[in-house]
Amino acid sequence: MALDGRNASALTQTAMSAELLDAETELELARRWRDHGDEAALHRLVTAYMRLAVSMAAKYRRYGAPMADLTQEAGVGLMKAAEKFDPDRGVRFSTYAVWWIKASIQDYVMRNWSMVRTGSTSSQKSLFFNMRRVRARLERESEALGDHMSGDEIRRRIAEDLGAPLRDVEMMEGRLAGSDFSLNAQQAGDEGREWLETLEDDSPNPEATVGREHDLQAARGWIADAMTALTDRERMIIVARKIEDDPETLESLGGKLGLSKERVRQLESQALRKMRRRLEDTLGDAPKDLASTF
Repeated sequence: MALDGRNASALTQTAMSAELLDAETELELARRWRDHGDEAALHRLVTAYMRLAVSMAAKYRRYGAPMADLTQEAGVGLMKAAEKFDPDRGVRFSTYAVWWIKASIQDYVMRNWSMVRTGSTSSQKSLFFNMRRVRARLERESEALGDHMSGDEIRRRIAEDLGAPLRDVEMMEGRLAGSDFSLNAQQAGDEGREWLETLEDDSPNPEATVGREHDLQAARGWIADAMTALTDRERMIIVARKIEDDPETLESLGGKLGLSKERVRQLESQALRKMRRRLEDTLGDAPKDLASTF
C-alpha cells in the first residue's frame, strides 16, 4: 500500500525512535528469521534499521520523487536485504542492507524519471546518478587550470571516469537535458498545429498499395495459366507443396499418392520446369523474377 504524507511522517518518527541493535542481538534475530521463520524477529530487525532506509531515501529527494514513495521503496529494499541476509558470513546487517536499499531507491527513481526508459545497464545507471557530479568536477578543474574543454572532451573524460561507453554518455546527456512533453502540445509560432501532426505517417502509401494489389492479381493469373500445362497429379503436388499455407512434406504426399519420396520430388521438379517454360513462352522476359522461383 502506498504511503501518504501523514503515514510517511509517522513511519519516519517510528524509525528514528527504534532501538539500536548490538552485533550479538542482530545476529540472533537474523538467525531466528532464517532458521525458524520467526516473523517477530524479522519485524524487530527491520524496524531497527528503518532509520537507515529513511536516511538513504532522503538523499534522493533532489530527483523530484515524493519522500513518501522514496521511503516506501527504501523499505522494500530493506525487506529484500533481510530475506537474503546470511548471518554466518561475518558481515553486519546494516552493511549488507545498504546495497539493497540503494538499488531499490535508484530503480524507482529511474523508472519514474521519464515516460521513456532512461537506462537499464549498470553503466547507464551509474551515469544517471553520477554524470552531473563528474561533469561539474571536470569543469571546475578545467577553470582552475585556465583551460577550456570542449563538449566532446568532457564527454570522453566522463566516460573514462565512470567506466562507461561514450555512446551511453551521449545518450544520457540528451535524456538529462530535456524533459517529456506531449505530442498534443501546440508548436510555437504555428497556431493550431500539434507536434503529432509532424510525425511521418508510416501506413502504406495508397498508390503503392493499389500497385502492389494489381501486381499480385497479375501474378496469380500467370501462375494459374502456367498450371494448365500440368497433369492432374503434378498440379496436386504443386498446390500441396508451393501454394498451401501449410506445405506438405514429400513423404506425406508420397503416402497419399502411393509413391516414394524421391519420385514425388522428381515429379515436383518436372512440374516446376513445365511452369517455367510456360511462363517464358507466354510472356517472354516480363515475368523473369516470377519464373525464376520455379
